[in-house]
Amino acid sequence: MGSSGRYSRRTGSGRNGRRGRKTNIAWEKARAFFLENRLAAAGLLLLLILTAALVIRAFVTGGGHRVNVDASQPDIDVQLLDINPYSRPGIESNGITGIVIHYTANPGSTAQDNRDYFNGLQYSQATSASSNFVVGLDGEIIQCVPTWEVAYASNARNYDTVSIEVCHPDESGEFTEETYRSLVQLTAWLCVKFNLTEADVIRHYDVTGKNCPKYFVENEDEWEAFKENVEYAISRTPQEEGE
Repeated sequence: MGSSGRYSRRTGSGRNGRRGRKTNIAWEKARAFFLENRLAAAGLLLLLILTAALVIRAFVTGGGHRVNVDASQPDIDVQLLDINPYSRPGIESNGITGIVIHYTANPGSTAQDNRDYFNGLQYSQATSASSNFVVGLDGEIIQCVPTWEVAYASNARNYDTVSIEVCHPDESGEFTEETYRSLVQLTAWLCVKFNLTEADVIRHYDVTGKNCPKYFVENEDEWEAFKENVEYAISRTPQEEGE
């Protein structure tokens, strides 16, 4: 009996040990599986967060984001140039069939700087240049030439388009958020004024092949996004009764 009792205790202990080892192995496998999947889930979550951040950044910085403006007339500071042969010849246009977007190619210059430069050409006679409008770094808009008059900006399209010069802070040619918003609203307003659509909005590049406006030439997707914003602004403009 004593021998049998000892054997039983040893046998029971061995079975319990084996069960314990199996339980530990199963636990370790479960723990490893949990950790592996937790890391995978965390990695997926991190990827989603980074993707969302990139999308938000693109919307905030103007890269294809929707601008919440309509085609109502923006605030415009009318400072018409003196009539002169170099920047405001006083010639009536042939009727407006398009809007041409330019950039100043003078980083950091303001709308006032560019307006005054155009007006000063009557004295310096350095070149012939002007624009109907200039949009500044803070979104301010100055009108230099009436929309029914020719401005010296768009070469062969001077006589049937309205030109908009746009200021930019650095060499990239990218516009500030304030500038971008004003440009969208001004362009949309001009489209409504002259019964045009976003399809009639072009770049200086589309007339002459010049790298102007630089950011919209070198980033075609940004140009398409800009025109989509103009289209959206036009669509948000209430129609007059009877139309």
